[in-house]
Amino acid sequence: MTKTDTSRPEHVLPTPSHTVGPFYGYALPFRGGEEITPAGHPDTVTVHGYVYDGGGDPLPDALLELWGPDTEGEVPTADGSMRRDPASGGFLGRNGVEFTGFGRLQTDANGHWYARTLRPGARGAGAPYVSVCVFARGLLVHLFTRIYLPGDATVLAADPLLSRVPAERRDTLIAADEGRGTYRFDIRLQGEGETVFLEFQ
Repeated sequence: MTKTDTSRPEHVLPTPSHTVGPFYGYALPFRGGEEITPAGHPDTVTVHGYVYDGGGDPLPDALLELWGPDTEGEVPTADGSMRRDPASGGFLGRNGVEFTGFGRLQTDANGHWYARTLRPGARGAGAPYVSVCVFARGLLVHLFTRIYLPGDATVLAADPLLSRVPAERRDTLIAADEGRGTYRFDIRLQGEGETVFLEFQ
């Protein structure tokens, strides 16, 4: 009888406590989840980046959900992100016309993600932003953050949430403008440059 060396992770059998993941790629993502904007819309922006763990390594199996308002700052109420055929139950995808404001996407093998959405309009007195929910291995509870697009520094400084974040950490919530309607927003789960995450009570 051969004895298994359990001092090495690859030789240890999974236990029920290992169900933290990564299992997000099963059943949760849907085709076209990153294409939130109707095709050809003139106010489309692309937001992309990487999700990094506490050691600074990219995560190839994180899952993100994005919610954003339309260009007028209105939160959409249209259905349709995950439409199904009422007869067959098959996935139909978005209808390509209505903006639902919701997207769900995975990081790729290099930890990279992207989404195309509408440039968010301001809601009330705050600066425009897109809400993000992060699911990743090792997280018992998902994390919430925001993506603010760079713009008027006065508006950003007056935002009710940003104004409460220490100045040295504020940049972790503001995407970098790469030109041509493209913005980079990296998410760092821990460590140096950790993204500011929000707690809802």
